[in-house]
Amino acid sequence: MPDAILPVYFRSALVAAFSLVSVTTMAAAQAPEAGGTLIVVNKGAASASIVDVSTGQVLKTLPTGDGPHEVVVSGDGSTAVVTDYGGRSGGNTLTVIDVPGLAVERTIDLGEHRRPHGIDFMPGDEVVAVTTEQSRHVVLVDVATGEIVSELPTEGDLSHMLAMPGSADLIYTSDIRDATVTEIEVSRGASVRKFNVPETPEAVGVTPDGSDVWVGSIELGVVSVIDTESGEVTQALEGFGWPYRVVFSDDGKTVLLPDLRGNELRIVDVESRTETARVSFPNGGPQSVVFSADGKYAFQSLSQEGRVAVIELDSGAVIGYLPAGSGPDGVAHTARVVE
Repeated sequence: MPDAILPVYFRSALVAAFSLVSVTTMAAAQAPEAGGTLIVVNKGAASASIVDVSTGQVLKTLPTGDGPHEVVVSGDGSTAVVTDYGGRSGGNTLTVIDVPGLAVERTIDLGEHRRPHGIDFMPGDEVVAVTTEQSRHVVLVDVATGEIVSELPTEGDLSHMLAMPGSADLIYTSDIRDATVTEIEVSRGASVRKFNVPETPEAVGVTPDGSDVWVGSIELGVVSVIDTESGEVTQALEGFGWPYRVVFSDDGKTVLLPDLRGNELRIVDVESRTETARVSFPNGGPQSVVFSADGKYAFQSLSQEGRVAVIELDSGAVIGYLPAGSGPDGVAHTARVVE
């Protein structure tokens, strides 16, 4: 979320929280049931933590660019890419991490495309799609060469997050200041539709089959659904303080909705649009969330506690916590175990 549109009192609270957790004092927990490796970006420390989920050990903490926000990991768990959102002047880099090597592989300069934020791998895991707020684009970047292979205009003010259905020829962005969601057709290299949604949309997600786009409004505290065939927008859920992310399971049956101000995570059945569980994190500041590679668990970053909660989805129970750095936000999980 851009500092410029954060309420002053809440921005101050986040800064204070980051300073409080600059050194994580909590004992390393573990979640052997979940396993694999977690990559967590720490906004307050300009770093990324690579964590062995089974043992709870931080294997390595690596430097990133200023203000890292989001992270994505390749399907084979070999490469993670972090968006370096930057400070007030705005960042313009991506940090590429060799996960099994526990090392920064390269830093990619995006040139005029500043404030990179939302990110995902395109099919094949060679190219990432990244929103760049200041230039109002989604850029497609070859991870190995650092080359920008395509520049897709969103024509949206503060295009913050992105989501792609299984086909990946379409990309949807949340345009915070315009109160719109932009649909971009990758093969045409252009935005093709705009959907008007409730004010200050940040969180956005699309069902794997591309039929519905879910979007969270900060101003009204609601989550709405766009029917991509008809263009109709309907309200699905309400009562959020700050619907921070919308994350679908691979089978499209479950959606995770963390509420940053409400300090909770809602686990929702997609078809019925009803909650199956609600997990409370008093004063935890839940931000980004991700499913485990096998879909049985969720990893929820807690920005005000400097750690990540591990949640068993069937029961909605927190089965453990994993350590992170200052102000953790973006998280990514791979089944790959780093030796």
